[in-house]
Amino acid sequence: MQDKVLILDFGSQYTQLIARRVRELFIYCEIFPYNNPPKDYSVYKAIILSGSPYSVRNEHPPHIDLSLVKGKIPLLGICYGAQYLAHFFGGKVSPSKSREYGRANLKSIDSKSMFFNDIPDNSQVWMSHGDTINNLPHGARIISSTSDVKNAAFEIKGEDTYGIQFHPEVYHSSDGSKMLENFLIKISKIKQDWTPDSFVEMTISKLKNQIGNEKVILGLSGGVDSTVAAVLLNKSIGDQLICVFVNNGLLRKDEFDSVLNQYKGMGLNVKGVDSSELFLNNLKGESDPESKRKIIGNTFIDVFNDEAKQINGASWLAQGTIYPDVIESISVNGPSVTIKSHHNVGGLPDFMKLKIVEPLRMLFKDEVRRVGHSLGINPKILGRHPFPGPGLAIRILGEITPKKVKILQEVDSIFIEGLKNWNLYDSIWQAGAILLPVNSVGVMGDERTYEKCVALRAVQSTDGMTADWVDLPYDFLQKISNEIINKVPGVNRVVYDISSKPPATIEWE
Repeated sequence: MQDKVLILDFGSQYTQLIARRVRELFIYCEIFPYNNPPKDYSVYKAIILSGSPYSVRNEHPPHIDLSLVKGKIPLLGICYGAQYLAHFFGGKVSPSKSREYGRANLKSIDSKSMFFNDIPDNSQVWMSHGDTINNLPHGARIISSTSDVKNAAFEIKGEDTYGIQFHPEVYHSSDGSKMLENFLIKISKIKQDWTPDSFVEMTISKLKNQIGNEKVILGLSGGVDSTVAAVLLNKSIGDQLICVFVNNGLLRKDEFDSVLNQYKGMGLNVKGVDSSELFLNNLKGESDPESKRKIIGNTFIDVFNDEAKQINGASWLAQGTIYPDVIESISVNGPSVTIKSHHNVGGLPDFMKLKIVEPLRMLFKDEVRRVGHSLGINPKILGRHPFPGPGLAIRILGEITPKKVKILQEVDSIFIEGLKNWNLYDSIWQAGAILLPVNSVGVMGDERTYEKCVALRAVQSTDGMTADWVDLPYDFLQKISNEIINKVPGVNRVVYDISSKPPATIEWE
């Protein structure tokens, strides 16, 4: 049985980064909200308590019963997690004299502590908290300080319980990954067996048992996630899988035909369905972003329901849901504060008599690509930029019309082909164009124009949870801007988006 780590999320902006760092050590982990933990802790070899925007001194702080965990399973509290261990187990937490935020350096490192094995003195860490631990919990001893934080790290004698008031998961903590490695491998004795090959082997076996002799219908998009899901399922159940690629009228230029062509020779049973008119009609007059997403999601369900009825014995709907989709659709604060609706998260309506299978549900995007490589999928497909499920609908701000779709398809095509021709495409996580709901004055020849403005967007990321804008060459932007304005009727202005996530999101809607 595969060793795994539990991360209890108290709402930190860095929780997903903890998971990423653990996965990078080839160790499997899962994130659960503190207020909806797993029923059985015994299946985990170690538990990590995340940070939080809240204070343990609040009247009703995020709270969880650790009686089944502390002293029995290796436990690491990070920031709020460390303060939680102090506050609820005999220590004292008080407001910091000044907010402790930014870089700091560890000193007085206890070299006898296995947590700091091979960690040099003066190691840089990242602080981000407004409280500090004044008194340690019962049985604890200091294992490191900084110039401003006396109790920067502690361990509890007789237990594999540790607390640190800094964030080892962020890039600024120079030896953070080594500390996590010490905790998970040296202290918790966890095997590093989370590899693409092991995932493929485990998942194929699981899918065979889960599906049996029943048929599965899968919605292909042409992207990385659905393609990897399709190949995994195909290796598991063969011709019991029927793939459907729907043209929702919001794809990139000529994408319907090109995607169908890319699947030839892959051994997949793929059917193309052109429902573009249905989608565009259903979107007519709607400009609210959430409403557009829901209309598209509901229309997809209708289309797939019709297709499933035509397939005798179809009992399952497969989806390319990945972990960021799941994480962004839940909240540690009870009812989710929705960042965005995901059409492939949240189940199916009662009238669809299909069960859901999601073979990639626990993977981050870069892990999906590594699994795809392990499966022998064409690198060109695996290197394809992510594309939103609702397609160009959420890149056309405001109401969707066939004319606007045509304009954006042409703009997007020029931008993406330009990135490829300049050898920039493969170094970018995601790129696209956005049609803005504003007209601006321009001059073409001797005539005054009043036409559309488009924004270009290119970001760098690892999994889409955070992203930085890409500093594209000025010469490239100048050429692409000129080409768009000269070749796409209805556009007379091009701007470049230099916002990062957070505070912005990758998509505009």
